[in-house]
Amino acid sequence: MYRIDILLKQEQKLFHTQDLALLWGIENKNTLYTTIKRYVAKGVLIPIHKGYYATMSLNHIDPFRLGIGYLHSYSYVSLESVLINAGVIFQQTFTITLISNRSAIFTIGENRYISHSLAPRFLYNSAGITFQNGRYMANTERAIADMLYLRPKFHFDNEKQIEWKKVRVLQIFIGYI
Repeated sequence: MYRIDILLKQEQKLFHTQDLALLWGIENKNTLYTTIKRYVAKGVLIPIHKGYYATMSLNHIDPFRLGIGYLHSYSYVSLESVLINAGVIFQQTFTITLISNRSAIFTIGENRYISHSLAPRFLYNSAGITFQNGRYMANTERAIADMLYLRPKFHFDNEKQIEWKKVRVLQIFIGYI
């Protein structure tokens, strides 16, 4: 089977260089980079960032999945991105906030991202995190617990939306307090 067939039959639409090497079974770096270069020239692969590619236009890819894919490690959507949708904070932000094993600020297309780092014992605790639409996302209580851990003096605009008992139980279970 041709490499282009293998690539386009994948359900996944975002790839790092290492993913393509595994997918195509290419061990030689020169062969890999030449193949990628040819597919970029043909428009089959769209370069997003150095070593990060898509097989479809960026405006057709969920911005949350795009940011999580860029980090190329376990991460989830939390903090302001969740709390604004839940009506807990009112300030609009045009930045997507993620939690992962490294801190980073980056931009992909029109989207700006901030990734906050958590220690593995907190990061890999799945309490309050669900998998939906191909990405991991914190629920409101987990996002509040994360926020209080990272920024203890953070002000929440609408505390009536917060179930403090659930947040406290989650903080204890995760190990934040």
